Amino acid sequence: MPQHITPCLFLFCGILLLTAACTDTQTDNRLTKEEKAQGWTLLFDGTSAAGWHLYNKKNTTAGWIARDGALAVDTVNKTEVNDLVSDKAYTNFDLQFEWKLSKNGNSGVFINVQERPDLTTAWASGPEYQLLDPAHADNAHPVKKAGALFALDAQKNPAVARPAGAWNQSRIKQVNGKVEFYLNGVLTVQEDFTTPSWQDSVKRTHFKNFPEFGKHTSGHIALQDWASGVAFRNIKIKEL
Repeated sequence: MPQHITPCLFLFCGILLLTAACTDTQTDNRLTKEEKAQGWTLLFDGTSAAGWHLYNKKNTTAGWIARDGALAVDTVNKTEVNDLVSDKAYTNFDLQFEWKLSKNGNSGVFINVQERPDLTTAWASGPEYQLLDPAHADNAHPVKKAGALFALDAQKNPAVARPAGAWNQSRIKQVNGKVEFYLNGVLTVQEDFTTPSWQDSVKRTHFKNFPEFGKHTSGHIALQDWASGVAFRNIKIKEL
C-alpha cells in the first residue's frame, strides 16, 4: 500500500467510528418511524422534564433534572423530596422505560396514581413496580426485588436487575385492570386489579390503611424520588 494512502485510511476509519458512536447515542429518547406508526409516544424528550410535574404540584419539576440524556433526581441542588407525575392519565397502555440506580438504590414506578389534596403521596393510591439495586438489603425479600409489585406480588419468573450504574429495561402493560410487569425481558408479575383476591391481598399489607390504594384502573404514572440517585431514559408509552 502506498504510504500516502495510510493517513487517509486512518482518518476514514476514525470518521466511521465517530459516526457509529454518535448514531448509538442518538437512538436514545427517540422513536423510529415504525414506532410512531404503531402509536408510541415519548414521555421524555431527552432534554427536559416537559410532560411531567411534581405530585400535587402542577407547575414545577423541582428536584428533577434532564442530564446526559436521562431524567434524574437532582442530587446536587435538591431542596425537597417529591415524586414526578405524568401530566396525562392513562387507562389501557404499554409503558416501556430504562432505569438505573445509585449504589443501594431503591425506587419505583407507580401506576393508576390519583392526584387529590387528601392524598399526600403517589403511593397512597398507585401500585408500585419496584426498582432496586441487587446489592440492597431488601433484595432478600421476594416482594421487594426489582420487578416485583412492591409488598404484594413476588416475581412470577426469576429476573435479575443489573447492578448500580447499569441500565435496566422494564415494561408495564395494563388492559382493563389486568397488569403485567417485565424486567429485562422476563415476565415478573401478572395481576388483576378488578378481582376480590387483589383486594384481599391489599388488606394483608400496610396498604390497608390507605383506602384509595389499588382501587383504580386508570390514573397517572409516577417516578419515585430517591435522594441518592435514580435516572430514567427511553420512556415511551402506547395507549391500547
